[in-house]
Amino acid sequence: MQVQLTKRADPNELKVIFQKYASVVDKDGERYMTPSDFVQKYLGLHTQLHYNPKTVQLLAGVADTTKDGLISFQEFLAFESVLCVPDALFIVAFQLFDKTGTGCVSFENVRDIFSQTTVHHHIPFNWNCEFIHLHFGNDRKKSLSDRSYQCRRKYRHIVLILLYFQINKNFKTNRISERTRPILFSMASLNAQGFLVYMDEYISTGATAVYPIDLVKTRMQNQRSTGSFVGELMYKNSFDCAKKVLRYEGVFGFYRGLLPQLIGVAPEKAIKLTVNDFMRDKFTTKEDTIPLAAEILAGGCAGGSQVIFTNPLEIVKIRLQVAGEITTGPRVSALSVVRDLGFFGLYKGAKACFLRDIPFSAIYFPVYAHTKASMADEDGRVGPLQLLTAGAIAGIPAASLVTPADVIKTRLQVAARAGQTTYSGVIDCFRKILNEEGFRALWKGAGARVFRSSPQFGVTLVTYELLQRWFYVDFGGHRPAGSEPTPKSRISELPPVSSEHVGGYHLAAATFAGVENKFGLHLPKFKSSGVTAIHSETPKEQDGAS
Repeated sequence: MQVQLTKRADPNELKVIFQKYASVVDKDGERYMTPSDFVQKYLGLHTQLHYNPKTVQLLAGVADTTKDGLISFQEFLAFESVLCVPDALFIVAFQLFDKTGTGCVSFENVRDIFSQTTVHHHIPFNWNCEFIHLHFGNDRKKSLSDRSYQCRRKYRHIVLILLYFQINKNFKTNRISERTRPILFSMASLNAQGFLVYMDEYISTGATAVYPIDLVKTRMQNQRSTGSFVGELMYKNSFDCAKKVLRYEGVFGFYRGLLPQLIGVAPEKAIKLTVNDFMRDKFTTKEDTIPLAAEILAGGCAGGSQVIFTNPLEIVKIRLQVAGEITTGPRVSALSVVRDLGFFGLYKGAKACFLRDIPFSAIYFPVYAHTKASMADEDGRVGPLQLLTAGAIAGIPAASLVTPADVIKTRLQVAARAGQTTYSGVIDCFRKILNEEGFRALWKGAGARVFRSSPQFGVTLVTYELLQRWFYVDFGGHRPAGSEPTPKSRISELPPVSSEHVGGYHLAAATFAGVENKFGLHLPKFKSSGVTAIHSETPKEQDGAS
């Protein structure tokens, strides 16, 4: 496959442009560009007030093959031809290291260039690592040369890519001793186990904190407006319910049925979140996007997957929650409920559970994903507070809109008392509630449900995503959105292309930006307080002045 080259500029046109910007004239009348002429005035780079003069000199040095501090027309013309070839990015990067113009890169050249990058200022590079010894020798006297490999054009690619990845690797490990690394590898193998342990602890804590609200919600949903054997309502509203539980059953009354909840909450959330991530990954396109319909379907699959596990625990929990309303009769325990229902009885109300959990997750996860994306900073990162807020916001519509299904599920799963209406199924329950108690009865406990689900899912999602980041555990194939900076195109940050940027120079600014992004060679843009402008006169400048 033949790669199309960028069309070369007319040398006569380049000559006119060069003469316009070249500010130095020697005694023979030859004109030369200074680093400032070439980088700032012609290319339009680093034009800010407090620019870093060393960076300008380094960039100009790529075109200055004689390394005399000035750019002749022949060098200007030759650099334009370099920018026209497909390998321009790698050649420019190699020439940035080649400070002598000999086609050889020494250890001192590499150290000098990387020492000036902004990343090195934050995380110093270990210059005694194995990679340095491999390419420059133990005495660091070997050089990287391209002259012996001119028939192997990929040599520059390999060297620079190796440098890039090895330096990034050493940035992460140069402070870790050889003795410590085996321990870290052992810890890495335990990442998934540690993830699940911490997930269980945090989610269980959150579930315990909001459990009193869940108990109030269940009792309000189970309260019948008609057909009550006492002939009156037990609770006026959720606040009245909470006061009466506290008065007659004490603080521990709010935690009836907590054990089944704690047993089931962590596996339930783990199943739901993992399936959602897995399905989203399958629906994600090559452009790293996912259609809204696919988001809804992934959420629905996640909600449906948890029912087989959660329905038995839900029915036990609900029966224990309402058992405190009756003080007479035998004491109700989790074991007695399981014994009375039997295995198949534990799945009573499963259809209503599906009707609640599938729409809930189909609403919740897309809303959460889009809310989280809208809260990302300019680098694409999402912090813990934003994750918590997004999780809580998404819980409001999801929890409130599926309240009718939750009311039906509660009515089907509780044990009806003497005089109370009984139901044979989801449709029968819906009809009888609508006929006997009216439409509003289907929304009983909606407020309590929102106040319970919204913060609980906020805590769940922030815990899940932060633990994924810390343990680097991924169940879907993609890192959690917002955990890493979003790669952004820097095209908009580049100076506008001038009509004088002809031929290869049309790509000059983008090529220099590509060297920074691809190889991590981010040179400082501004002059630090301890740096003075470096602009000593070269012999040619002195000759021109005389």
